[in-house]
Amino acid sequence: MAGKGSLTDRFMRATGKARMIFGPAQRSSVNHAMTEDNKRLLEAQQAEEKAKWETVTRADGSSYILPRKTS
Repeated sequence: MAGKGSLTDRFMRATGKARMIFGPAQRSSVNHAMTEDNKRLLEAQQAEEKAKWETVTRADGSSYILPRKTS
């Protein structure tokens, strides 16, 4: 059983033809530290999103987002 690989590896091999059509899946780890470039990019994207949207909170504590008024 150890020679067959993980469940993910077996799934990726089994779906090889579908991946030719839909594109490859992400196979890298997400448990690594962010680089400085990625941190700056994330902060810039978050600032851009904050400029586009406004969070409105109701009296009952629930909230929703609305597009910011540009005028």
